[in-house]
Formats: sequence, structure tokens, C-alpha cells
Amino acid sequence: MELNWTAVPDFTHHAHTASLSAVAVNNRYVVTGSRDETIQIYDMKKKIEYGALLQHNGTVTCLEFYGNAHLLSGAEDGLIYIWNTKKWECLKSIKAHKGHVTSLSIHPSGKLALSVGTDKTLRTWNLVEGRSAFIKNLKQNAHIIKWSPSGEKYVVVISNKMDIYKLDTASIIGTISTEKRISSVRFITDSVLAIAGDDEVVRLYNCESQKCLCEFKAHENRIKDIYSFEREGQQVMVTASSDGYIKMWSLNLNKIQDAPSLLCEVNTKARLTCLAVWLDTASETKENSDKAETSSCANEDEQPLITRKRKVCWTDTSDKSTKVEKHVMPKKQKLGGAQQKKKKNLQSRT
Repeated sequence: MELNWTAVPDFTHHAHTASLSAVAVNNRYVVTGSRDETIQIYDMKKKIEYGALLQHNGTVTCLEFYGNAHLLSGAEDGLIYIWNTKKWECLKSIKAHKGHVTSLSIHPSGKLALSVGTDKTLRTWNLVEGRSAFIKNLKQNAHIIKWSPSGEKYVVVISNKMDIYKLDTASIIGTISTEKRISSVRFITDSVLAIAGDDEVVRLYNCESQKCLCEFKAHENRIKDIYSFEREGQQVMVTASSDGYIKMWSLNLNKIQDAPSLLCEVNTKARLTCLAVWLDTASETKENSDKAETSSCANEDEQPLITRKRKVCWTDTSDKSTKVEKHVMPKKQKLGGAQQKKKKNLQSRT
């Protein structure tokens, strides 16, 4: 028998001076990006504000961890930064796009990343050497890029159309179109894809056939983000909407045509923008706990990350004199001080 879950507020913080635009998680940290041009770091083990990364100029549009050692960030300044998350220092700054960086995704191997921007290009990055590997021109600006869990395919979203690409041929193997603009895409498995758009419905598609397996009304307003994770053999999908609700759904992959059952919901009374789920893996192992904490940004997208055994050397091979220094805001320093520090940093760089 399936038990309903209960959502309990655990850690709340007024993170930014403007609305949040991105959120990502790994085993320890939650990072948030905002229109205030900063990335805030939270240590979820200690439930404290850890500091801030101040390099970007312009809205931080995308954040993604790779394991427990690296973070990639992209922004409207057209830059992608590669961060070491052990010391929170910048390893590499990449001028990725002539316009804004709108989305990025790291290959499961950690050796490649994809990014899309407002310059109508899809770019492949060699993360081992920190350089561009391939540039593909698109007909329109894409706003979502995402690898499949196996890394054998990836999806590119332009407005209400999603193209599915195969890695080995870099060719489109299928296209899924929806009536409304697609706002979020999530691989539930390598072959099942959840899509939400500017309406109240979540749709599950088969990647190979591009057929809709199931659709259900999840919210009363447009859905902003989808997240999914597996816990004790149970597949859970989390949705966040402009209606202020975060909902957790139980998916039965053996009966994928059936609408998911609602596990719990919480009304945040906020206009949600992005969503991520931080799982307390330590306490889950110790206590077999039912605890799953939802980080909502009023909250982004990502699967719970596992430390990978493969070691990839993401190092800065550029001239050390031009290497970007790290700027982590002390725990107790106010955000206003961070903005002043940023201005000084900009002056010193010019």
C-alpha cells in the first residue's frame, strides 16, 4: 500500500535581491542563480548559507553540478564558468556564446558539455581540455538542452518543439511538438521523457517512438519545472507551478499509461520559477528515512547526483595571469556588501 508523504518546511532563506532563475544540487550543496547576477551557495548538511560566486554579469540562467567536485554556470553575459566545488574556485572561464547562454548540460562521462544560446548555436565543449569541440547552427534560438541518462542521446528545445539527437551521428532521430511553449524537460528513464509547458498538463513520451504514453493535469496554472528521483525502488516526480504549489507524484513505470498518484503537495504561496530536489543520502542510509527535501525557488531541474568513480581533470590550461580568481562571500556578509565587492572586482579587472 502506498503511503502519502508529508511536506515540512526545513530550511528557508531570502537568498537574492531579485527573482531566482536557476537552482542545482549535489550531495552537499544547493546553489541558486538569480537576476541579481549572483550565485548563492548553501551547505545543506549544516543548513547554513555558505557564500556567493560573483563572476557573472547578467542573469544567471543555468547551473549544473557534475558529481561532488564541479559546477558549471552559464549566464546572460555569454560566459560559462567551471568551478571546483571543494575550494569554490574558478578553474576556467569560457566565452561560450555571442548572446546569452540559455541552457547547458554535462554528459554523464563528465568529458563533454552542450550549451545553447541566443546566437542560434548549439555548442559542444571538451571539458577535459576546456575548449570548443563543435558548433552547430540552429534555425532559431533554443532554450533547453539536456543529455539522456546514458549519454547516448540529447534533446534540444526550441519554443514548443523538441528535437531528439543521437550522439554518435549528431542527427535528429525524432521530434516532439506541443501546443504551448515547453518550459521543462526531464528524462525519467533513458526512454521515457516528461515534458511540461505553459499549461497545467504533464506529458510522458517514449523517446524512440515519440508517442505520448500518458498525460495528466498536475496544476491549476502553468508548470515551471519538473524534477525526478528514485527512492527505494519508487520513481518520484516533482512538479512546481506558477500556482505556488509543489507536488510529488508516484510513477509506476510498469503501468506508465496510468496517471501518477499524488504523494503530497504544499502551497508555497509564492510564484515559483524553478525546482530541484536535495536528497539527504547520509540519513537515508542510516535511518532508511522517508525524508526528501524540496528546494523551491520563488525555485530548477536535475536528478540526484551520485559521486562518479571516473576522475576527469577539469583544469585551467590558460595563462595563469588571466585566470579568474574566486570570490566567495563570507557566510555572514550581507548581500549588499557582495554587490559592492563585485563592483570593486569589476574595476580591478578593467
